Amino acid sequence: MDLGIDFGTTRTVVAACDRGNYPVLGFVDHEGETCEHFPSVVAARGDELRFGFDALAVAGDAEWTLQRSFKRWLGEAGRPDRRVAIGARELPLGELLAGFLAALREAILRRSNLPKRLARSVKGAKHAKNSKASEPLRAVVAAPANALGNQRFVTLEAFRSAGFEVVAMLNEPSAAGFEYSHRWRSTLSARREHVVVYDLGGGTFDASLVRMRGARHDAIATAGLARLGGDDFDALLADLVLERAGVDGAALDARARGRLLEQCRDAKERLNPSSRKLVIDLDGALGATEVVVPVAQYYERCAPLVERTIEAMRPVLRRLEGEGAPVLEPGEPGVSDAADAADEAEATIDEKRARPTDASAADADDDGLSDIAGIYVVGGASSLPIVGRVLRQRFGRRVHRSPYPSAAIAVGLAIAIDESAGFELKDRFARHFGVFREAEAGRKVVFDAIFGADTELPRGAPLVVSREYRPAHDIGYFRFLECSALSDDGTPRGELLPFADVHFPFDPALRDREGALAGVPVSRLEPARAHRFREQYALDPNGIVEVTITDLDDGFGRTYRIAGASPSAS
Repeated sequence: MDLGIDFGTTRTVVAACDRGNYPVLGFVDHEGETCEHFPSVVAARGDELRFGFDALAVAGDAEWTLQRSFKRWLGEAGRPDRRVAIGARELPLGELLAGFLAALREAILRRSNLPKRLARSVKGAKHAKNSKASEPLRAVVAAPANALGNQRFVTLEAFRSAGFEVVAMLNEPSAAGFEYSHRWRSTLSARREHVVVYDLGGGTFDASLVRMRGARHDAIATAGLARLGGDDFDALLADLVLERAGVDGAALDARARGRLLEQCRDAKERLNPSSRKLVIDLDGALGATEVVVPVAQYYERCAPLVERTIEAMRPVLRRLEGEGAPVLEPGEPGVSDAADAADEAEATIDEKRARPTDASAADADDDGLSDIAGIYVVGGASSLPIVGRVLRQRFGRRVHRSPYPSAAIAVGLAIAIDESAGFELKDRFARHFGVFREAEAGRKVVFDAIFGADTELPRGAPLVVSREYRPAHDIGYFRFLECSALSDDGTPRGELLPFADVHFPFDPALRDREGALAGVPVSRLEPARAHRFREQYALDPNGIVEVTITDLDDGFGRTYRIAGASPSAS
């Protein structure tokens, strides 16, 4: 069975590939209702863990600790051996993710509305193998476009440990591009073949520029924010509720804060373009039975977050110039400040219909983005009405919102795994990866960028880059780094992730001390003793880097997979 799985911060969505159709799976929750998602939550009591709907079923039990949005831990230098705490339980992050995905796998097989034809084929395969656990589910999975290598590695390992056969990992906006071309094919033409994907999820924001030529998709550029998503909009509303209730948020314990956030999330997701107020039922928990928040006031708080996403799109929009399309810079035209956004948000559907069309929005469509097919808005958090309104004010009629924003990525992933669909994707490495080296006889340190941002990811064999040299010192001190940007002189900037250092014995006499080289003083090698070495860097289709250092004179070598805070040697 072939699936597209969007493992989200708040919700995980699964779409099946069924003879050219891509239905989103519904799951039966703990109350017997059907939901088109599996909650990304975990609950702990002692050594016992529950996931998804089983976790929500015990959310009100004081013996259990509920943890939402645990996927965000991946963005905090997540690695398989990093230990995380849920209540009194502490376990490796990789084990937690694998447990959640194993529960998802069981829910797909036991608690979903899997198409009957696919369900029969799975059962038949299981019967033939005489082992329920042995049946692999083939899947294409997603990662945030700006995810670091360690996040991708941990995610892949967790899916595999849970029993999924991972066919490929795609950047989330690239997957949404497949869904766009499937749903909005009529907007694409020889003149208009570029789409900007705006993906606002539960925990991250990503944007990609995708060129679509027939069945060929090329993700030209990516950008985003690793720590901005729907959770942050929930937190803004919670803070606003506390202000209006006159309650100090610092006085809330974790359980009370969690209940408040859940109430705010539910109220936010019920908003529609005509909503004028949000009512948060507190059940007396904060000294009041309910708090009423004007929608305009909430949107005024939200507007700066939406502005941050538009600002983060700048690198993607600027790449349009290099592709031959004119660029509309954010800010021309647009909402002048948060108050304007709030005023716009106050308008009901009928009031907006009665107004003449905003001339600036029309100009934006005609003068700025006329050569692109559209800006495609996806991701669960993009359902918040203020998001679409601000985007339309900035970019005009070219803004298209997916009718199923929470499911667009999962559907795109299901299309990607469907060989009969005939689509081909060229995805990109979203970060700069490299190593610091000494230069000018040790008087200077420079950054050697091995793989640059926007490097095209291979679809088959890894992309290989090599360096060969005779070292000047007896010990190699490798300081690997991923970063989001480089300055004009090649210095890393933006979001940085340094990996733990690798010490490699260039001097054969030190190889018996290989595990303790960090404490050995570095000395210069006599030229006669300096062997020739090769560093070989391999970038795989999932955006994970592997480094092999080899002594070309005697064959000694080590391979390091750059994932997690410390490269793993083999």
